[in-house]
Amino acid sequence: MTDYSSTQWIWQKSDWPEFHWQEESVLPLLRKVRFSLGILLGKASSTQGDDEDASALNTLLENIITSSAIEGERLNAQSVRSSLAKRLNLKGTDDAAYPTSERTEGLAEMMMDAISNLDTPLGLTRLYQWHHWLFPATEFSLNNVQSGQLRGEEPMQVVSGRIDRPTVHFEAPARSLLEPELSHFFNWFNDSRNDPKCDPLLRAAISHFWFVTLHPFDDGNGRLTRAITDLALAQADEQSIRLYAMSGVILKNRKAYYHILEKSQRGDMDITQWLLWFLQMLEETIQVSLTKIDRTLQKTRFWQQFHGAGLSDEQVKVLNRLLDGGQNGFESGISASQYQKVAKVSKATATRHLSDLLNKGCIEKLPGGGRSTRYQVVRK
Repeated sequence: MTDYSSTQWIWQKSDWPEFHWQEESVLPLLRKVRFSLGILLGKASSTQGDDEDASALNTLLENIITSSAIEGERLNAQSVRSSLAKRLNLKGTDDAAYPTSERTEGLAEMMMDAISNLDTPLGLTRLYQWHHWLFPATEFSLNNVQSGQLRGEEPMQVVSGRIDRPTVHFEAPARSLLEPELSHFFNWFNDSRNDPKCDPLLRAAISHFWFVTLHPFDDGNGRLTRAITDLALAQADEQSIRLYAMSGVILKNRKAYYHILEKSQRGDMDITQWLLWFLQMLEETIQVSLTKIDRTLQKTRFWQQFHGAGLSDEQVKVLNRLLDGGQNGFESGISASQYQKVAKVSKATATRHLSDLLNKGCIEKLPGGGRSTRYQVVRK
């Protein structure tokens, strides 16, 4: 086991924060991510239309919900959705009808500010506003969260283990260093946007690592870090940031996320491994979005073919469920008993509906038979 007791944190090194990396390792993956982003934008353009705002709403909602979930907090998704819908001018829809709170309104404001106000410089005033939105005083006064101000003089450490033998996973710079450290970060962030030598995607990765290392607040540092990352990604490509939710993939890989951060914060200025991990997560995020778009395109083509097939409301409901896929989409096909439950029809009606869908070419049988017979949508 490695002894870290005498190891300096990265911010204590004499050359902090002169980051560097091994281009021969990073550039191939960077090119791959850029290629995937191009495909994402191309496919997204073919699905734009009336559902464009609804799609953006779902993506932004996922980003907010999963960013909080990374920190172990569960939000009311309907309230957050309603707050976002209002800011996307969907006020007259069912999405905006659910009751909101000062917290969900603040989370929506922070997200929209991060991905929309791209020319507003990042500084302490803006960061304080984000922190106020993240922790409104009326909802967090009892939790002793000091909203809109930097942390106090006590050491900021992430520890685990026994009280008498704690393991320190991370220690942030002392309070006395925060103002100059943040000023350095803000100057770099604002200047690097127009630096032709600074790749925009690597800039987002560096921003993430740099800010989370400073850990300037008592609480909310991870969520603010990911909001800054969203800002950097939006500045890199305003169009695509509404198509993917990177926090969702980070949540899925949360253990690896904390591991690579701790490992990198114990290292030197060579942040190659962090950049590779970040780009891998961004690539995975884009592929998730591409899968969703492919499903949307398939769904569009399907209903173009079968819109006049004379299907019942129950049949349409089940077909849409199959076409949407995901956790509730019966990835392994749907059985007669499952059809019965989803459509809320009798066993005999479910059998008749499935037979009708087979005859019309809407679905096909999967291998197997008898009671285990399952059906899936015909993929054109």
